[in-house]
Amino acid sequence: MNFVKTIFLSIKHFWLPILLSSATALTLTACNPSNFKTAAAQVPQIVSAVLSEPSTFNYALNESAYSVFGFIYDSLINENPITTNLEPGLAESWEVSKDAQRVVITLREGLKWSDGKPMTADDIVFTYNEIYLNPKIPTSLKDSLKVGEKGTLPKVTKIDDRRVEFTIQEPFAPFVRYVGGIPIMPAHALQEAIRTTESDGNPKFISMWGTGTDPKQIVGNGPYVMESYVPSQRVIFRRNPYYWRKDAQGNSQPYIERIVWQIIESTENQLISFRSGQLDDLEIPPEGFSLIKREEKRAKFKIYNGGPNTSTTFISFNLNKAKNTQGKPLVDPIKSRWFNQKEFRQAIAYALDRETMKINAYRGLGELQNSFVYVKSPYFLPPEKGLKVYNYAPDKSKKLLLDAGFKYNAQNQLLDADGNRVRFTLLTNSERKVRGDMAAQIQRDLARIGIQVDLQILSFNSYLEKLKVTQNWDCYLGGFAGGGVEPHSASNIWRINGASHAFNQGAQPGDPPLIGWEVSDWEKQIDSLYIKGAQVLDENKRKEIYYEYQRIASEQLPFIHLVEGLNLQAVRDRFQGIQYTALGGPFWNLYELKVVD
Repeated sequence: MNFVKTIFLSIKHFWLPILLSSATALTLTACNPSNFKTAAAQVPQIVSAVLSEPSTFNYALNESAYSVFGFIYDSLINENPITTNLEPGLAESWEVSKDAQRVVITLREGLKWSDGKPMTADDIVFTYNEIYLNPKIPTSLKDSLKVGEKGTLPKVTKIDDRRVEFTIQEPFAPFVRYVGGIPIMPAHALQEAIRTTESDGNPKFISMWGTGTDPKQIVGNGPYVMESYVPSQRVIFRRNPYYWRKDAQGNSQPYIERIVWQIIESTENQLISFRSGQLDDLEIPPEGFSLIKREEKRAKFKIYNGGPNTSTTFISFNLNKAKNTQGKPLVDPIKSRWFNQKEFRQAIAYALDRETMKINAYRGLGELQNSFVYVKSPYFLPPEKGLKVYNYAPDKSKKLLLDAGFKYNAQNQLLDADGNRVRFTLLTNSERKVRGDMAAQIQRDLARIGIQVDLQILSFNSYLEKLKVTQNWDCYLGGFAGGGVEPHSASNIWRINGASHAFNQGAQPGDPPLIGWEVSDWEKQIDSLYIKGAQVLDENKRKEIYYEYQRIASEQLPFIHLVEGLNLQAVRDRFQGIQYTALGGPFWNLYELKVVD
């Protein structure tokens, strides 16, 4: 849901998986938001919805886009989604050396954690040195902080109680944006768990702050604290009385006292809840736009259109040739040979009728996508400069397959050179109807070129576990959100050892080893370009580097891009102060919004 992504804006630094889907039905009576509106009629609040429950309350270990962290943490430095400029957050100022290899961040005076304890430079040093940079902690954040060929990490040292120095050994273009944007965690609450080892040899921290933890025990520094959590139903947040922001008159912010975050695992049921007045905002699904638009004035809400979403939607094949510790291949070797042929992936791309997908699945409310880089980013490579585009061409698809050694039998079924029927499973998950529609069309489109596609539809967290943990999948329909306009945000996806390099995922820290893991030459090329792109400070040179990475990616197709929907959000008229942007959505400035009922 956009609500979650928008207030997460200040701490988005790498891409996170978003929902893949078909629809699933839920009974809403047990979690009817109107119950909360009645009980808290005198309390300014927002009732919103999210498609999946959180997977953890521990930010360092989070892998899901559906998380509580945008509410409970603030950043040292925030990115303004209107200007994309950096602005003070928990830090009142920062200084960058002439060589851009040293940053000194100064905290505001009198900062406190949500439990009233002081927040100081010690918390920053602890968060980086003992959590994010700790080789024993399996956090994806390391990927975005690695610098250069050797992947060196910044050094973080305390100057005094309010000042911290970050240093790196070579230039790193997004340095300030990254070290200033990652949330700081409380040393007084977590340091003992970091330094305590459990029987399996891992720090106790790895099992800390799971979703079974009493939400009131989670300590943050953001505008809200968790009050309660009922799995599969809701999370309730209350205003953090120790939050630092105040308005010009000295009044504490945010003004909105309470957030009721409904877990409604279906876009169809979210639509029903919004139309019945139970929700204050809605990420409008394509299938619901015409209906919602007719009700805009009567039901007193406004529809905002931010243009194409900043996320990316695709299918991706599992290119991993490795075996697990039992010697079993992660991917059937017969299928692996197909998947690892560039011509096979290109043939699949040409076989997908994306224009029809846009019309049918998105009701025309979307744009064809051709690159991982956001189309409005200054680093986006236009087709006229070398981005390869795969428009619908089934004849070209068949020719590529035949030239690559595939053949057709009398029933027009595609076979490989050894006579094996080309058949694979497409993994997706159950929350968004539009993704289910996309999966069904992919199945039909590929049947036209003789390929049988079986669908495997799971809940989001089960899908994520299969994708990231067991790794025994063929192909998945997925998406990532959170990268914004900075290409390095996708380093956790494109770097060879990145935690989200899912199409050819190597063993991560703490994981069992993989036998026979191989990395292709083009993966190494992209890895090298990502290193260079972060090292170069000249913007024009950076563009050329990221242009070249996109040329390679569009040729090799580890991701076959599909359609990205328009950023459409409906918000009740009773909220004052909304400044809508595609990057930030309606609630990026939540701290200054007011309810005008």
